[in-house]
Amino acid sequence: MTALLARNETLVAAVIVLFCIVAALSDPNFLSVTTLSDLLRASIVLGILAIGAMLVLISGGIDVSFTAVAVSAMYITTKAALIFWPGMPWPMIFALSILIGAGLGAINGVFIAGFGLPTLIVTLGTLSVFRGFLLTFVGSDRISALPPDMREFSRMVIARGTTPGGDFYNLPWSLAALAGVIALTAFILHKTMLGRSIFALGGSVESARRIGIDVRRTQFFVYVYVGALAGLAGILHGSMGRMADPFSLVGLELSVIAAVVLGGARLVGGYGTITGTLLGVALIVLVQNSLVVVGIPSTWQSVTIGALILLGTGLPAWQAKRAAARAG
Repeated sequence: MTALLARNETLVAAVIVLFCIVAALSDPNFLSVTTLSDLLRASIVLGILAIGAMLVLISGGIDVSFTAVAVSAMYITTKAALIFWPGMPWPMIFALSILIGAGLGAINGVFIAGFGLPTLIVTLGTLSVFRGFLLTFVGSDRISALPPDMREFSRMVIARGTTPGGDFYNLPWSLAALAGVIALTAFILHKTMLGRSIFALGGSVESARRIGIDVRRTQFFVYVYVGALAGLAGILHGSMGRMADPFSLVGLELSVIAAVVLGGARLVGGYGTITGTLLGVALIVLVQNSLVVVGIPSTWQSVTIGALILLGTGLPAWQAKRAAARAG
């Protein structure tokens, strides 16, 4: 299976390179610093959400509520800051959104780990509940007058400049948040017993239980952690967009799950890599932002992503079936 995952990552990387070549031939400016910086910006929120979704798939579950968690945490945090402490420092704003996201994730964890309910059913339900609660009791107005420190964070950059052709580019500090999430998740998965438990849980719940793994505690952690990542992604999305929109991120679930599946994570659980997930994110971002460049109407975006999902799930399954047939 490790060989299949590596082969899947190689295939995705090859498709990315091919796509970049076609786009560069269609528009020589495609590989400019400005375009690359725009693609990196577009990868931040999607990347953080995809890493969370990958963790759930590795554990043998599936979560479709993370966008509702993200936008709820972002919007509630923004409104609370404006009402109670408009001058709240941005680290506290981010911490509050992460805590709210973790709390909403814990609700998923209680139903899944505590009551043993199916992950897809629970998260479909909480997706509607979280969004309905937000729009009914918190608010449905777009907030453009963000707290000053959120606006200040949106202007913080790692690097900025102008190309010889006069095009402006910048790399926001939000990239550091994505890098931190990658490092922390990699440490949890590969350097701790908790990470080994998550992989074991996705392989077989009964086998994990027999070797002494606390299945409920591990499942609960997964959904709390994913909720926290969603809270971070939500507040980053609001800050970078300089608007708290309760209707934003709707429908992003398909793109996130597509990125994770393309990266090699298996719906049956037990498998997945951060490298593969990031490659999947890169491919989805390229598709979302560059179809027009290669002459494909943007209305075909959903069709293309759906086709990529079929390819990402069908090809590995076919490879695994062939490998099993040869072994037999």
